[in-house]
Amino acid sequence: MERHIFRVVLEEERDGGYSIYVPALPGCASQGETREEALANIREAIELYLWSLKDDNLPLPEGPGAVEVREVEVAV
Repeated sequence: MERHIFRVVLEEERDGGYSIYVPALPGCASQGETREEALANIREAIELYLWSLKDDNLPLPEGPGAVEVREVEVAV
C-alpha cells in the first residue's frame, strides 16, 4: 500500500464546525464539528478520491505542492 502526503486547509466556520479541503485535489473537501472530525473526514475523502483515480487508470498527483495563505483587502 502506497503512502501519500497532502496539505489540507482547515477553516473554522463562523457558525461552528470546520471546513477542510485539499488544494492538490480539486473538489476534495469535507467538514466536521471538531478539528479532529474534519481531519478524519478529509482523510477518508482523500482515500476515496485516490481510489477513484486508480480505478479510472489516471495518474495520482505528485507530493504536496506549495500552499500560500494571503489576506486580500477589498472595498465594497
